[in-house]
Amino acid sequence: MTTGQRIVLAQYPKGMPGHDDLKLEAAEYGAPGDGEVLLRTIYLSLDPYMRGRMSQAKSYAAITRIGDVITAETVSEVISSNDPGFSPGDIVLARSGWQSHAIMKGEALRRIDPALAPISTALGVLGMPGFTAYCGLLKHGRPKEGETVVVSAASGAVGQLVGQIAKIKGCRAVGIAGAADKCAMAVDEFGFDACVDYKDADFREKLAAACPDGIDVYFENVAGDVLKAVIPLFNFFARMPVCGTIAYYNAQGLPEGPDYLPAFMRAILVNRLSVRGFINYDEAEMMPDFHREMAGWIRSGKVKYREDFVDGLENAVDAFQGLLTGKNRGKLVIRVGDDPTA
Repeated sequence: MTTGQRIVLAQYPKGMPGHDDLKLEAAEYGAPGDGEVLLRTIYLSLDPYMRGRMSQAKSYAAITRIGDVITAETVSEVISSNDPGFSPGDIVLARSGWQSHAIMKGEALRRIDPALAPISTALGVLGMPGFTAYCGLLKHGRPKEGETVVVSAASGAVGQLVGQIAKIKGCRAVGIAGAADKCAMAVDEFGFDACVDYKDADFREKLAAACPDGIDVYFENVAGDVLKAVIPLFNFFARMPVCGTIAYYNAQGLPEGPDYLPAFMRAILVNRLSVRGFINYDEAEMMPDFHREMAGWIRSGKVKYREDFVDGLENAVDAFQGLLTGKNRGKLVIRVGDDPTA
């Protein structure tokens, strides 16, 4: 019997999830059954989509039930195996959740080669966030050389890559972020042409100045006041891939203030906008191209990435709150256990 820890959903949060909603508890893990392996979590991915899983509202994926471990991808080490395809010491990508250990079917795992890249990148630039940026921008944004691509949450796991892919495709890349150092990171580290702080009093004017030729592609991660500033800048036939709406994730009712839906609907009509919500796993046929191209871009230096590590499963709830309020700088990862490849 292996003793560990896990974080389960104790109750559905109202507003920001807290420790009363997400409970850390002791857990025991037995021997793996036929076709199963026992895993030790090394890295745990924290991503905004997890907030939607903590709700009973209809969504694109199954909700987390009371008492269940919070959903997440992990990079884990195989401790013992009852599956001939895996051996102790193998490093794998698993959807094993917020816990220190897990027993999983071998067929649900993907082996990671530590020789190719740091294994944590399987949760970021070479994982779900990277693929989300890739398929969302290229398939649904359809950027053309010389166009202006704007992305909100520009320093985050997805946004930092959207801007860099836009540059590779010959576009002007403009980021929107929530702090001066985040904007500096987008420009100085990731090569954006400009980045605007949405917390500035003159944000709308600065965004318009950064997009003198209007906006052809707006990659939406935030919505809220950021979208309101973007609406007047759309060009004819602009495209808007909708990846996330972080501004609303903890909302308990409709926002106060003017109703911007009429202005948005008019912009869609007059500018002939294409607004497309997408979920990365609907685009599985693009995965081989993503792995080939992204790995090549990283090797050539065309794509850079930043990871933000927090130590300890016991700090996951606080880190998740920080993620939803923009405290992270880059892809947020919880370091749950020792990395044997480091």
